[in-house]
Amino acid sequence: MRAMLRFLTDDGQLQGALPSVPPSSLLALHRWMLLGRTFEQRAVTLQRQGRMGVFGPIGGQEAAYAGSAAALQPEDWICPSYRDFLPMLVHGLPLTTAWFYYRGDPRGSWIPEPVNGLPFQTILATQTVHAVGLAMAARYQGKAQIAMAYHGDGATSEGDFHEALNLAGVYRAPVVFFCTNNQWAISTPRSKQTAAETIADKAAGYGIHGVLVDGMDVLAVYQATREAVERARSGGGPTLIEAVAYRMGAHSTVDDPRRYRDEAEVQAWAAKDPIKRYRRFLLDQGLMTPADEERMQAELLEQVSAAFEETWNAPPPDPRWMFDKLHVNPPPELGEQKAELLRLYRKKLAGEGA
Repeated sequence: MRAMLRFLTDDGQLQGALPSVPPSSLLALHRWMLLGRTFEQRAVTLQRQGRMGVFGPIGGQEAAYAGSAAALQPEDWICPSYRDFLPMLVHGLPLTTAWFYYRGDPRGSWIPEPVNGLPFQTILATQTVHAVGLAMAARYQGKAQIAMAYHGDGATSEGDFHEALNLAGVYRAPVVFFCTNNQWAISTPRSKQTAAETIADKAAGYGIHGVLVDGMDVLAVYQATREAVERARSGGGPTLIEAVAYRMGAHSTVDDPRRYRDEAEVQAWAAKDPIKRYRRFLLDQGLMTPADEERMQAELLEQVSAAFEETWNAPPPDPRWMFDKLHVNPPPELGEQKAELLRLYRKKLAGEGA
């Protein structure tokens, strides 16, 4: 049985020695987790109001995302999937860019410098291959960069995942695969994804390190990821981290988990809420007061809401972007389609209808 790394009990009590984390970073981890939940709650509300498209909640996974991204350096690369907005925010992505993405605006896929991250990827596991390529390219260029590929348990059933791990293992690429095992791939349970005892066990088949960590313990996630990042950066090879967490809410805002999940299961995992656990730890250690957290939450809600309104009030995207940003030498028929779209677009702006 593979041991699971953890520092906090389910009720937030510290067990063993505290990892070497500065007090300022301990508070920053809590702020990042609160940002993730604040963004999620605001996004779900906006989707229900018809002001935004489909959104994938992250409740229960905040510690996995905040703890892992905080272990990276600014020059490192993040290759996210569609749910991984929090690691990107920790890595420097502006809130407005994240909102543009979830509103279906192409500006949400333009990652501004100096943020080293790829656009959010909806197709499962393809970003794992991209991460290996980025890591190998950095090594060839003599750069001390590593790449981190985020994915879920469902992605481990995709061919790209296995190809990426195999390639990374053979070439000892400086890459970390971070699997947030939230127990459900839409309605498919973890038990139907693999017969392996843990997802981390899959690492052995590719000759790389495998780590199992309590994904709802932000201190454990930070420690495990920091070690994996240092290993990759120093030439020690890739790591597959399995962060065991739980998806508290729906797979997306068009999903109804009550059709396939037992409420007793949800409640059992809710007792391990990563934010409540970490809040108890910070209060016990005297690193935060309830008033401090209230101020933090108010500030974050203001920032998140203001960023959304900025995107809501922004001019509409130029329809030429879907043509100009796709092909270097577009085929003739696309030129005709572009001209027709622009004609309709100008009529709409002029108030003439289609």
